[in-house]
Amino acid sequence: MVIVGVLALQGAFAAHQDRLHELGIDAPAVRTAGHLGDVDALVMPGGESTTMSHLLRTNDLFDPIEDAIRDGLPVLGTCAGMIMCANEVLDGRRDQRSFGVIDISVRRNGYGRQLASFEADLDVEGFAADFHAVFIRAPIVERVGSGVEILACYDGVPVLVRQGSCTVASFHPELTPDGRLHAMFVESIESQS
Repeated sequence: MVIVGVLALQGAFAAHQDRLHELGIDAPAVRTAGHLGDVDALVMPGGESTTMSHLLRTNDLFDPIEDAIRDGLPVLGTCAGMIMCANEVLDGRRDQRSFGVIDISVRRNGYGRQLASFEADLDVEGFAADFHAVFIRAPIVERVGSGVEILACYDGVPVLVRQGSCTVASFHPELTPDGRLHAMFVESIESQS
């Protein structure tokens, strides 16, 4: 059975754990480097990307997670998690770091501030019915590299993309009762093992 750790420093990590538990997946909180050895994959939740970057450094987690990802640890990043995985953050702070594991350029809060949050039904590749997505201060993808697979778009802009074992979304799939996106991620892990 696959174990999917959920980075639990900041953001909506408990909702991700709930979606994974509903699928019968063990989803322990990851708060230390030692926790990484117990998981087969990692979810990086939404939250505030500059705060997340800072917390990863101050908790001595950034380098161990980066090493694990480079060694093949599959990652699902949502909202701020997308920013943390992108190889280019167009408007990040000077001290903000990302893991650079997916060839995209993103802009933080690209769809606007909190008041501009919205919901939309997305046509996701491989899903028989639309996926209801919640966008909250969401990043916008401004460039997609040639090796990146686009799985869903909103108004012609990619909002769900995958490259290798890294899948990222601009939106918050954990904030709906629909577990299909988490199930797709788990299936991709199981197919690689």
